[in-house]
Amino acid sequence: MKPGCSPLLLSGHLLLLCLTAICVLAAAADDVWPAGQRPGCPAKCGDIDIPFPFGLGEQCAFHNGFNLNCTTVDGATKLIWGNIEVTRVSVPDGKAWMVTGISWQCYFPSTRTVDYDKVWLDLTNTDFWISEVDNAITVIGCKALAYMTSSTYVIGCSSTCTDGVSLNNNTCDGARGCCQADVPKGVQYYEGYFNELYNTTEIWKDSPCNYMAVMEKEAFSFKTSYVNSTVFNDTYKGKVPVVLNWRIQPQTCEIAQTNMSSYACISRDSECVNTTGGNMLGYRCNCSHGYEGNPYIMNGCQDIDECANANPCGLEICQNTPGNFSCSCRPGYYETNGVCVPKTSHFQSMPIVGASIGFVVLVIFVACACLIRERTTLENMKQNYFRQHGGVILFNEMRSKEGNTFKIFREEELKQATDNFSEKNVLGHGGHGTVYKGLLKGNAVEVAVKKCKTIDDQHKKEFGKEMVILAQINHRNIVKLLGCCLEVEVPMLVYEFVPNGTLFHLIHGNHGQCVSLATRLGIAIESADALAYLHSSASIPILHGDVKTPNILLDGNHSAKVSDFGASILAPTDESQFVTLVQGTCGYLDPEYMQTCYLTDKSDVYSFGVVLVELLTGKIPFNLDAPEKEKSLAMMFMSAMKENRLADILDDQIKGEDNVEIIEEIAELAKVCLDMCGDNRPSMKEVTEKLDGLMKVMRHPWAQQNPEEMEGLLSEPMDNSTIGSAEFFSIEKKAINAMQSGR
Repeated sequence: MKPGCSPLLLSGHLLLLCLTAICVLAAAADDVWPAGQRPGCPAKCGDIDIPFPFGLGEQCAFHNGFNLNCTTVDGATKLIWGNIEVTRVSVPDGKAWMVTGISWQCYFPSTRTVDYDKVWLDLTNTDFWISEVDNAITVIGCKALAYMTSSTYVIGCSSTCTDGVSLNNNTCDGARGCCQADVPKGVQYYEGYFNELYNTTEIWKDSPCNYMAVMEKEAFSFKTSYVNSTVFNDTYKGKVPVVLNWRIQPQTCEIAQTNMSSYACISRDSECVNTTGGNMLGYRCNCSHGYEGNPYIMNGCQDIDECANANPCGLEICQNTPGNFSCSCRPGYYETNGVCVPKTSHFQSMPIVGASIGFVVLVIFVACACLIRERTTLENMKQNYFRQHGGVILFNEMRSKEGNTFKIFREEELKQATDNFSEKNVLGHGGHGTVYKGLLKGNAVEVAVKKCKTIDDQHKKEFGKEMVILAQINHRNIVKLLGCCLEVEVPMLVYEFVPNGTLFHLIHGNHGQCVSLATRLGIAIESADALAYLHSSASIPILHGDVKTPNILLDGNHSAKVSDFGASILAPTDESQFVTLVQGTCGYLDPEYMQTCYLTDKSDVYSFGVVLVELLTGKIPFNLDAPEKEKSLAMMFMSAMKENRLADILDDQIKGEDNVEIIEEIAELAKVCLDMCGDNRPSMKEVTEKLDGLMKVMRHPWAQQNPEEMEGLLSEPMDNSTIGSAEFFSIEKKAINAMQSGR
């Protein structure tokens, strides 16, 4: 000890060092611990648990998107997220139960008017979306057609009270005062809508109100009193439960794990799980198998003691291990070949050993027999699907035609071509199915493989005959159908691959490329010609059913190829198969189809009219963010035409072109195509002829001065290929010379 250092002073220094170390460790812990472990963060709001990453206040939540408020409303304690009430949160399931409103449409006899209230839910720019598994679109009423609209979907159903069909509790089938439809994946925004043609003015005494709600399936049980009174709204007090999925961050596990400072799965024995909610890419955390608790907090995942409750080892001794358990033989027994047997003499054990070996051999034999039986069953199932879909008819028909390139593919071929239908090979999602890019083995041909969602029993029988018709379609502006796969429950279609994107991307892709009126008109002509061929020139008329710019593909020369033409033939077309489910693409739907649910060739004409308006204006067909009168492009266009304001909505890229008369003619054609009555619309053949004539006028502008020459030009055959710059220069020079010479 140094002179002058007393024991008391040394003790004081040591105490100071210890206190300093404790403070440093506490501060460091406060920096790295998640908010759920910090002192002062409540774990409950009333009777509702608040598990981390959720918390009351920004200091207690993982981030602001999980920030909750605990407040008192009408004397009751409630948990609030934004302005929505939360009733339950589950970390293991990655779900949150919240409360949303009910859309209604009621007839008021005092004023003799129908009024309605549309409810909306907006989860945009959050980490929450509506669970497609736990919720359903529910519609109640004796004359109700209601649907939810999102940025990409219009889905709903029609509910009626059929004469002679009695209403039953717990029965919701569309004909008994109630119907339900599935919720699509990844929906973050919706509004409830009622079709005005389906109201309560005719039946208000028996059914005064119609209701529509997106709500939890398990929370709904239909009662007959819901139809003839306001009991449904009163029962739920105007609010229904809805289940939301959530993710912790909008990153995949692979990306999140590259930055451990912000990685949320911090508990030991936790794992990362990618979310799969449509376009809601992200991840959340789970405790590993054999553990339970909260993976978002330090040491939050605790080992499950499997031996504590029911003994999983039966009569043997259960020993708990981290994340698992093990079994050992009880006293007086020993293990042989994984089985506990009594301890006996050598000679006594011989029969037991022999029996054990025989038992093992028997197990192996049974396992092999089961495997062979499963393979046989699978092969029989594939053959059964092949026969159901008319594969024998199709095979014989294709074999009888020499030089036919149509092929019947095996399921294994298409799995290899698409890397087992990997998400990275998805080209797009449509109303009828998902399209994958594939590369066929051997000849290395790129193809597009379409997996359809459903097929009804009638078309299962007719599918082979329909494929014979589709295989014969040969048009330069229609994507070629190369073959199909029939050994699966829902057949798959194989098309040629068109590599240069869609017309939608060309118009709205923000690529800065100027698209001339001539190019747009050329694409319109080729698309119209393809639809006219399907309607009029195919051996049996084919309705497209989903005409839109994403279904018009373009090659390197901006030549159009209409795709998805085979999808509509899978949809019911018989009047006896009238469907109550209405779904399609917002902005392109024929209003007459929305009312009747019956598809015609004039439905395609209406959708093509929207495509023409899209080409003229450069605007998307349906914009939820726009004012009420500008949400629908078709409605905005018809209003502009009526008020002579066409120039106000034209695309800036074609405003400066010296083709005002041509643009006005195209607009007039689009106006006729968008007529509310299908009988007043032209056929696709008439549309093609009109556009063809306008292109001829553009190619020969000098002929407008000479009617006789114009008549001769219109009688010339038209080549719908895109005009090159050299050809345009030649035409313009010829026009100038003709006009100078007084023609």
